Amino acid sequence: MFGRSRSHGVAALPLFGLALGAPAVAQQVSAPPPATTTIPAPSQTAPQPAPVQIAPVQIPLPTLNPEQAQQVRRLIVQGRIAQGLRYSTAEAEVLPADDTGLVRAALDYARAIHIGRLDTADFQEDWALRPAAWDPLPGFAKAVSDNRIPQWFAGLTPQYEGYDNLRKGLARYRRIETAGGWGTIPAGPDLSAGSSGARVAALRARLAVEDGEVAGSGDKFDAALKEAVVRAQRRYGLAPTGTVSTGTLAALNVPVSSRIRQIMANMERWRWMPKEMPVDRIQVNIAAAQVAVFEGDRPVMSMRGVTGKPGGGETPMLQSSIHSVVLNPPWNVPAGIAQRELFPKGAAYLARNGFKVIGTGANRRLQQQPAQSALGKYKFDFNNPFAVYLHDTPTKGTFSRYDRLASHGCIRLERPADLARLLLEGSTQWTPEAIDGALEKGETVRAALPNQVAVYLLYWTAYASSSGTMNFRGDPYGWDKTLATKIEKRSAAQALAAR
Repeated sequence: MFGRSRSHGVAALPLFGLALGAPAVAQQVSAPPPATTTIPAPSQTAPQPAPVQIAPVQIPLPTLNPEQAQQVRRLIVQGRIAQGLRYSTAEAEVLPADDTGLVRAALDYARAIHIGRLDTADFQEDWALRPAAWDPLPGFAKAVSDNRIPQWFAGLTPQYEGYDNLRKGLARYRRIETAGGWGTIPAGPDLSAGSSGARVAALRARLAVEDGEVAGSGDKFDAALKEAVVRAQRRYGLAPTGTVSTGTLAALNVPVSSRIRQIMANMERWRWMPKEMPVDRIQVNIAAAQVAVFEGDRPVMSMRGVTGKPGGGETPMLQSSIHSVVLNPPWNVPAGIAQRELFPKGAAYLARNGFKVIGTGANRRLQQQPAQSALGKYKFDFNNPFAVYLHDTPTKGTFSRYDRLASHGCIRLERPADLARLLLEGSTQWTPEAIDGALEKGETVRAALPNQVAVYLLYWTAYASSSGTMNFRGDPYGWDKTLATKIEKRSAAQALAAR
């Protein structure tokens, strides 16, 4: 349970934020003193031992025998496609002709499938979930020496079911593309039960490509087709109305090539994850505005969230640990929000909505008092440089929407009270009765968790359900496209260098 001791706690997480490809820094140590040392008097200056520079161990590039060279070429070409590193086979087959170049290509491939393809400078500031630096050379040299190259490569990919399901989904959508993909459904009036004609026939054909339960021929919109539309809408995160209107039509008309690239982008993000996650954790899917709570590596609670709106309010990707729950929290309004949205509404509005002006002149700021706080009754605090957190909200209407990207970056929770009680379970001080009593008093108090709980803010726009069905969401922040552009630019540079 969250409130009890755990064998695999948050402290076991590897550190994030280490730069990719950072140069090794030589360690400096002082020379040890001789066996007999005279301690100088206070007025004397003790001689300072000269620092000893320890040079990093230089491992030479291994030499491949002809059989290993052929094996490495095959593994890289196949892996670039299977692991979503290259879009086309033609791109995947570009490799250096010389042995040294091939070894360097193998090292680059290993790094790509283990920690991703981005360089340090490629990461945006709000992509704060980043892998640690890693040097593949020692492991590859040993794999060559032991003649276990395939086994070594196989152990480098993320060992998560989520990643493996995406890999399988990628293979399936590549097969769909090879078979001709799917056609575009022409624009027109909404399609619903009772509709008929050429556009319904196109809809059937389109749905049948992804859904094996759909009869691919016919031009009648019957009850079975309506159920198929509902299934498709759920796969794409749309309201399951059974009617094909503008949003559903747009999602269905996204070409298979774009879906392949979307899967590839999400596989890349999996490579940024730690190699092992704590079994007790909270995961937020920013793009889908969903929150899941895991206990013992099993989901025990899920709820809708509200995440940051595009165009300046984006919720960052990051990893941290929730350390406390603030009951009856005031809202310390960020300066930008106060200046743009609240101060212009005037003093009467501010007073009516519980805002207190603190300070004067350019340094003035706003704090909304707990009784009317936009944070509701609960705020879940975790350290991060973006000042974001999970919290309650007095405005519940947004949770009924399918498009829930509406905050300034923080995550609003549909069931904050349930989450607070779960995280504080096991606390001798913060029993359910104590929590209720504190809320009733209306005073702001901080309840420390018995054990800190890891929290991950992630950006998944493609993932597979437990049945293996691929689910897609929109790319509200454009991060899929940005990531693909950065990756393709680097891949093109490497291909040019390999010629």
